[in-house]
Amino acid sequence: MRVALMTAGSRGDVAPYTGLGHGLARAGHQVTLVTHERFAPLAEAAGIGFRGLPVDPRAELDSPAGRGLHRSGTGVGKLVRMVALARSVAGDLTDGLVAAAEESDVLLLSAAVAPLGVAIAEGLRLPSLGVYLQPHAVTGEFAPPMTGTGSWGRPVNRLTARAVNAAVDAVFTDAVRDVRARMGLPVSGSRAARRAREHGNWPVLHGFSERIVPRPADWRPGLRVAGYWWPYDPPASALPAELTAFLAAGPPPVFVGLGSATTPDPARVSAIVVRALRAAVLRGVIQSGWAGLRADGDDLLTIGELPHHTLFPHMAAVVHACGAGTTAAGLRAGVPAVPVPVQFDQSFWAGRLTALGVAPAAVPLRRLSVPALTAALRRATGDEGLRIRAGALAAALAGEDGVAPVQEALETYATR
Repeated sequence: MRVALMTAGSRGDVAPYTGLGHGLARAGHQVTLVTHERFAPLAEAAGIGFRGLPVDPRAELDSPAGRGLHRSGTGVGKLVRMVALARSVAGDLTDGLVAAAEESDVLLLSAAVAPLGVAIAEGLRLPSLGVYLQPHAVTGEFAPPMTGTGSWGRPVNRLTARAVNAAVDAVFTDAVRDVRARMGLPVSGSRAARRAREHGNWPVLHGFSERIVPRPADWRPGLRVAGYWWPYDPPASALPAELTAFLAAGPPPVFVGLGSATTPDPARVSAIVVRALRAAVLRGVIQSGWAGLRADGDDLLTIGELPHHTLFPHMAAVVHACGAGTTAAGLRAGVPAVPVPVQFDQSFWAGRLTALGVAPAAVPLRRLSVPALTAALRRATGDEGLRIRAGALAAALAGEDGVAPVQEALETYATR
């Protein structure tokens, strides 16, 4: 089948789909990754097709509206600002998504584009399937991950989840209306479209393990947890010579990186990281990332983008913002974590790491300090229990196959 894998967002919202796409391609499908132009090299490395979308997420985060995210001190405030930012560019994605869909037999849609993708699938009479990296469906078991909180109790959790989903739908209100008119579909509001998906048990597979987030008992039918979709790394992936030499020169270092998260004061964050690492008597590998972190010294090395699957097993611990993708990479490597959540679902994943006993309590970026980070580093590298539990969990995850349930769903469509 001709499969269009559609997503939008930062690198963490894209990379897992390269592994999913590669696995589906090996099963005989013709896979095209449809996302922002800057991620074309990821698709090329994975051996799958690519169609670029015009919006550059890095540029949007660097814009005044993107930098404004840091002025919100609450998860809800950040979500409101992000919805406004996303809504301003949502319509720019439409032409690329439609063009890719017209050349496909089935659409696999991330949560970031699902409301628009489902409308396009309906207009072209194509089957569609959700492939989500986070749990977005209504449940009473935890608060919506995008709010960055743990739980407000079952009734409030469910009510808040509906409000968050309505906010996400609002991103695509104008774009969905336009595409429905363009394709001759009846007028339908975003709320009515979501109700139709839910009442019709529109299928969604989730790219994380039930060992990390068990399937909520109150989820509607059609929602499944598939297992992780690991980003594709070429078999010949190797670490740069400078990094290999640094690793050989002393004990395992600690990785520090915020991935695609940004910070209003990179110099301040970098200084805290350096002082904390040295206070804990630890070497460090600092990934610059979109936050622009940097550190210098014989005990420190600043690096650019490298495959986490290749890098993390060499680390004593990993300090990261707890995006879904980096959280998965740390779990896969069996290395203790130090969660430094910045925004949105990162606090949710940080809470899961702590609950699973593979990380100390989170140190949110807005409360980052030398004493707090030093204490967390000492715990992550000195507590043997964290390392044992992390290793055991990694071994269990290695036996899971997250691609197989997606392949089974595609076979069902092919049979039909």
